[in-house]
Amino acid sequence: MATTYMTAEGLQKLKDELQFLEGTERPRVIAAIAEARDKGDLSENAEYDAAKEEQGHLETKIAQLKTKIMDARIIDETTIKTDEVQILTKVKVENLKNGQQKTYQLVTEDEANILEGRIAVTTPIAKGLMGKKVGDIAQVQVPAGIMEFKILEISL
Repeated sequence: MATTYMTAEGLQKLKDELQFLEGTERPRVIAAIAEARDKGDLSENAEYDAAKEEQGHLETKIAQLKTKIMDARIIDETTIKTDEVQILTKVKVENLKNGQQKTYQLVTEDEANILEGRIAVTTPIAKGLMGKKVGDIAQVQVPAGIMEFKILEISL
């Protein structure tokens, strides 16, 4: 797995999720397997099969989180400048087609949440905005065609 850049807050969220999975979910699944095993013939026990499958998914998720945490590199937020759009900056844009204004914060994939206006730097819109300065026009290729955004403001 490649290095994942994230904020200290993003790394803490991953650690909290890992702790929950290992400390709460793993014991719950183990108990469900034990309970299903106690019900007798495992060859026809759907509860046992479902619990074992859930355990497999859980262990995969735990392993992925551990790898991501181990490979994480913290972004020093004090080095972020607002002279151009970059990761962790908030950028206020105007859609030149409809005049609608939106503010996005460019974050890592793990921290993205479109409902909070946090978009991953790997998305087409974020890629199109990266490196732009206030007043620039960003042409962004999206599935629906080309969108044009005017950069109105860049902040932290």
